[in-house]
Amino acid sequence: MEIKGFSFAAVEAGIRYSNRLDIGLIFSDVPCTTAGVFTSSQVKAAPLLLDQERLQTGFAQAILVNSGCANACTGIEGMAVARETSKMVSQALCIPDEMVQLSSTGVIGEQLPLGPFERNVAKLVAELSPEKFTQVARAIMTTDTVPKTAEKTVTIGETEVSFMGMAKGAGMIMPNMATMLAFVFTDARIDFDELQTSLKQAVDRTFNRISVDGDTSTNDMVLLMANGRAGNPQIGADSPEYQQLFHDVLEELLKDLALQIVRDGEGATKMITISVRGARNDTEAEKIARTVATSSLVKTAFFGEDANWGRIIAAMGRSGVPFSPDIVDISFNDVLMVKNGLGLGAEVEKEATKVLKEKNLTVTIDLHDGMGADDIFTCDLSLDYVKINADYRS
Repeated sequence: MEIKGFSFAAVEAGIRYSNRLDIGLIFSDVPCTTAGVFTSSQVKAAPLLLDQERLQTGFAQAILVNSGCANACTGIEGMAVARETSKMVSQALCIPDEMVQLSSTGVIGEQLPLGPFERNVAKLVAELSPEKFTQVARAIMTTDTVPKTAEKTVTIGETEVSFMGMAKGAGMIMPNMATMLAFVFTDARIDFDELQTSLKQAVDRTFNRISVDGDTSTNDMVLLMANGRAGNPQIGADSPEYQQLFHDVLEELLKDLALQIVRDGEGATKMITISVRGARNDTEAEKIARTVATSSLVKTAFFGEDANWGRIIAAMGRSGVPFSPDIVDISFNDVLMVKNGLGLGAEVEKEATKVLKEKNLTVTIDLHDGMGADDIFTCDLSLDYVKINADYRS
C-alpha cells in the first residue's frame, strides 16, 4: 500500500552496527497538519525537546529518525547535533528547518555522531520513494525482532482516506503517553485541533494500555501527519460524523501496532490480556488491570505456565483500589479458577494450566461491584528478557 504524497528512504549508516538499516527519512511533498504525543518522563532526549518546541505551530513536513543511539542525556552537545542533523535535512529537501521532526532510539547517554548523517542525508533524499515504507520501519528497530506496520482505509464523505503506521518497541515499554516510537500518516484533510484530540484519545486507549516491563523511555513519541491529499470533506468541529469515523479507524490502527509491540516483547512467549470487569468505575478497573499486568511475579508465572492465581489477587490487593476479595471471580480464558475469592480445586487448576500454554490468552477479573471495565495488554517475563537487557550495550 502507498499513501498519497508521502515518500520514505532508509540507509545503513553504521551508527552502532554494520549491515543494518539505521537512519530513516519520511517526507511529505506538502506541509502536513501534525500532532504529537511525547513521553511524560522528566528525562527527555534532545530530539523530543526540539520536536515539542516546533510542533507548537501544528505543522511538519519531514521526520528524520535513527536507531542505535538515543541522543538522550547528552547535554548541549546532543542538542547541537540534533539541530545540525535537522539543518542537513531541511537544506537537502529545500524546506524550512522548523518543518523537520527528529527521533532517535537506542543507547542512552552516548553522543550521536554527525558523520553517519553527513555521509548519508543526500543519499536518503535521492532515494525517497513511496515504496520504501517498510525499510524505514526496519531502520527504527533496536531489540525488535520484526518490523511493526499497519494500514487502514475509511470512506469520509465519498472519498477514500488512507492511513499507514509504523512503530518500534520491544523493551522499556509501559508508556505514560505512547510507545517507544510510532509514526502514522494519513492523506486526510483535518483541522489541527481535531487531529491532536483524536491522537491523544487513541493513544490513551491503545499505547497507554500496554506493558512489557513497566518502564517508560526518555524517547517515547507518537507523530501523526495529515497532508490532506485525499481531498475529503474537511474534518473539524462542525463534522462530528467525520470526526468519529476518523477517530475509530485511527484507534484501530494504533491498537494493531500496540499489540504487535506486546507480542514482540523482549523474550516474550505469550501475550496476555488482563480484563477487569465489575469495578466501581473504569478508572479503578484500569488501575487494577495495570497493577496485575505489570507484576513481575504474575508475569514470571505466565512464563512458567503456572496458574498461580494467588499472585494475581495479591497484586490486586496493592493496587490502591478498594474491593471485596470474597466476591472476586478470576478466569483464565473460559476456565473459572476462582469463585467468590476461593480457588475451585486442583482439577480446575489443571485446566487453567492448559490455557497458559497458549500464545494468546485472557485473564478476566470480575469484582462484582459496578459497571467499570478496562483491559491492559501485557506479556510474560522470560529468561531471555534478562539476557537481552543484560547484554544490551555490549
